[in-house]
Amino acid sequence: MTESTAIQHSDDAQDQQQDQQAQAERTLYETIGGETRLRELVDRFYDLMQLEGDFASIHAMHPVPNDGSRDKLFMFLSGWMGGPNLFIERFGHPMLRARHLPYAIGTAERDQWLRCMAQALEDMGYDYDLRLRLMTSFYQTADWMRNKPH
Repeated sequence: MTESTAIQHSDDAQDQQQDQQAQAERTLYETIGGETRLRELVDRFYDLMQLEGDFASIHAMHPVPNDGSRDKLFMFLSGWMGGPNLFIERFGHPMLRARHLPYAIGTAERDQWLRCMAQALEDMGYDYDLRLRLMTSFYQTADWMRNKPH
C-alpha cells in the first residue's frame, strides 16, 4: 500500500466516523423530515383511524372533526422528537397520563393506537430501524396511558 493510499483509507474512515456521529446527533424530528413530514405522519395516523374499522374504538374517543386532536399530537410529537416545543409553549406541561384519564384506555385501546401508528409510519416509507426505534418509545408511553385493567 502506498502512502497516498493509506492516507485515503484513513480519510475515508474519518469521514465515515463523522457521518455516523452527525447521524447520532440528529434529533428524531430532523431524522423523520421535520415539520412537513411530521404533519404528514400525524395526518396519516388520523386518516387511518377514521378509515379503518380496526381502529374504531380509539377513533370513537376523539371529537369529530378531529382537527384539534391532530394539532395537539403534532405539537406534542414535535417537542418529544427534539423539534420545537409547540405543545408546551401553547398548553404547558403535557401531563399525558392526566390528560388521558377521562378515557378508558386498556390493552385493546393501547394496541389499536400502536397498530395505527405503526401502519402510518410504514405508509410514510420510514425505514425499519427508525420505525422500530419509534415504536419502542411509543409502546412505553402508550402502555403507561392504560388506566383500566384490560
